[in-house]
Formats: sequence, C-alpha cells, structure tokens
Amino acid sequence: MSEPLRGALIIGQSGGPTSVINASAYGVIRTALDCEYITRVYGAHYGIKGVLNDDLFIMDEEDRSELDKLMYTPSSALGSCRYKMKDPSVDDTDYKRILEIFKKYNVRYFCYNGGNDSMDTCNKISKYMKSVGYECRVMGVPKTIDNDLYGTDHCPGFASSAKYIATSIMEVARDTRVYDTGMVTIIECMGRHAGWLTAAAALANVYEKACDFIYLPERDFDMEQFLKDVGDCYERNGNCIVAVSEGIHYADGSFVSEAKTSGTDGFGHAQLGGLAAMLASIVKERLGCKTRGIELSLLQRCGAHVASGTDIAESFASGKAAVEAMIAGETDKMVGFACTRGADGYKCETKLFDLSDVANFEKKVPLEWISDAGNDVLQGFVDYAMPLIQGETPMHKTNGLPDFANLKKVRA
Repeated sequence: MSEPLRGALIIGQSGGPTSVINASAYGVIRTALDCEYITRVYGAHYGIKGVLNDDLFIMDEEDRSELDKLMYTPSSALGSCRYKMKDPSVDDTDYKRILEIFKKYNVRYFCYNGGNDSMDTCNKISKYMKSVGYECRVMGVPKTIDNDLYGTDHCPGFASSAKYIATSIMEVARDTRVYDTGMVTIIECMGRHAGWLTAAAALANVYEKACDFIYLPERDFDMEQFLKDVGDCYERNGNCIVAVSEGIHYADGSFVSEAKTSGTDGFGHAQLGGLAAMLASIVKERLGCKTRGIELSLLQRCGAHVASGTDIAESFASGKAAVEAMIAGETDKMVGFACTRGADGYKCETKLFDLSDVANFEKKVPLEWISDAGNDVLQGFVDYAMPLIQGETPMHKTNGLPDFANLKKVRA
C-alpha cells in the first residue's frame, strides 16, 4: 500500500444533474476536509472546464451547516459541463493546462463525479499524469440516472429517479381513471440507449396495475404492434397508460422520436424528446380516442423531495470511499457498488473498478427482464430495483419548502 500524498484535492461534477449528486460530492468534500494529508479542498466550477479556466472554489471556506445541506440538495452545486477531451496523442493542449493548474495548487488528488463520458475524462487525465510523471491520484465517483455504468450493481442517482417515475405513474394512473370517458396516456422517460429509468414504471404495478405497457430501447419498436397493443387494451379497459423510453428505435436503428434532429450535446449524443406527444398524436389519429402525452423531462432528474434514502446514503458512501481509496494509494479507478439480494435482505458495499473498463461502455437492461413481446418489464427487474428505492429523504424545510444548500463559493 502506497504512502499518502500531501497536497490539495479537486472535485468536479459533470454531465446531467441528479437529486443525489451533491451527496456524493459531500462525501468527497467532508472526508477530504477531515483528512490530515489533504491540505486544501477545491471545487471545480463547471466541471473540468473549471480546472482549465482556473476557476476553483475553496471548499474549506464554506460553512459546515451549508455543506451538510448538500446531502439533500439536488442538481450540481459546483456547476456541471459536457466537455469532451481529445485523446492526448492527438491534442494534449488541455492536459498540459490541467497539469499546470495541478502544479499551481499542488493538487495530488482529483475526483470527477459523473457518468460514462466523465469516467472517460477521468481515465484520460489519470493516464496522462502518469505518462508525464506527475504524482496525482485520480478517482471516478459515479453519477447517472441512466444506470448504465459498467461493473457497478447500480449508479447513484438512478434509485431516486426510479422512485420519482414509479410514484408519478401511480399518481397519473389515479388521475386518468377518475372520469367515465376513456383516455390513452403516453409517459416519456429518459434513456437514450438503456431503458433502466423507463423500466421503473414496473415498480408502479407492484400493488395495483398502473402502467399497462413499457417499451425500452433494448428491444426494437414496432409501430403497428404498439397500436394494436394500445388499441386492444383501450377497448378492454377503457383506458391505457404507456411508459416509453425516449430512445426507443425501429429495427433499422432510427429513433422513433421526431425530435431526434434537434441537436446534440457536447459529446455528440442526439438530443431526444417529443416522443410522448408524437405517439399520442398517432394514437389519436389511428384509434380515434382521447390521448395525452406527458414528458417527465428534467423533473425525473432532480426530484429531491421524493429521493430514496438508500440512494442518498450510498451516494455519500461512494464519495467517502473515493477519498479513502486515494489516501490508501489507489488511482485510476471508479468507486462502484457490489450488492446482494436474498433471504438475508439487501446488502451493499463499495468496490473499485478500473476506469479503462468503465469508460464509454453502456450497461443495458438484461433481455431476460423484458417480456418476449417487448412491451413489459418482468419480475427480475422489480426484485433488482425495489431495495434501491427504500427510505425517505430527511431534507429540512422552511415554511413548507426545501431548504437547499447555498454555498459562498469563494474563489481560489
């Protein structure tokens, strides 16, 4: 085991926000502030861009009471970005700048809190620092509601979004079935290539049938079969509720969403959306029934008011474990989870994964958890996800409203 390095730590946040990403950041910050070897803790403003721009916050200057609130504050408190770094063999400009900043502040520990692309960034920085002989331990702290990071049992942020989706669908089901006139409701959930979030609609069916059909991008979408499914259900029950992943696609790989050409993010991923409205319009035209399209959009990412207590605790644990692992000599790793589910209940432990294995590899919903018809999610997923959504958030409220963290953000 290597000796601890003495120097500063930088933490940055990247990609889409979640309701618990700050709990992970707080796990890093709190553990680092309490560590005798870490001389100063910096937060990178807008992720890796904050490092490149020498735009850092001094976390040591923050009030402990406000830092504590990060546990229950949604979104990215330090600011986020979507910035793709080139391979250093092609263009090492960014890496030289990062090295310059690391040397300026004597940074010996770097944590990056994000998803697939963020782990790729982490991996590149780690490899570069090693190649130039600069001692800096690098650790990825996972974050993604998409739940598609390789290796780890699940990702911080997923459980709370899954809980939000399941709860919302249960509530929508009660709303849509109150009248004696029928309706088809299409609910669009996030998920470009992996359907974990949309699969959470199955949790809404545990106690009573709330969602009739669930379509994930893991299986090809057939419009005619979809219309038949919905039509038969509507004729039988007078109502139909459908959950669809924004990234469902036809057999040729093209996205069903009409909004697929609306642009791309910083990593070249298609910006999807508008699927629910489009499908509702097609159902109305073809089946002649009343329809409604609901796009959960950003609401499912930062619904901290219904966050999973398990998710909050595990998110903090991942950040804490990242710092402890770096102090112990680990680098070029991502903190993930190894879990068991069985007669003895649910147990979760942190586990380190090589960044090279994690970066840019998407984990998808197992096909055995999806019905052969491709229009429903099976018990295997429910057994997997149900333990993750347990527990409530103890967030403090003032006058009935959330009391979120307000950091001073003192610049270095």
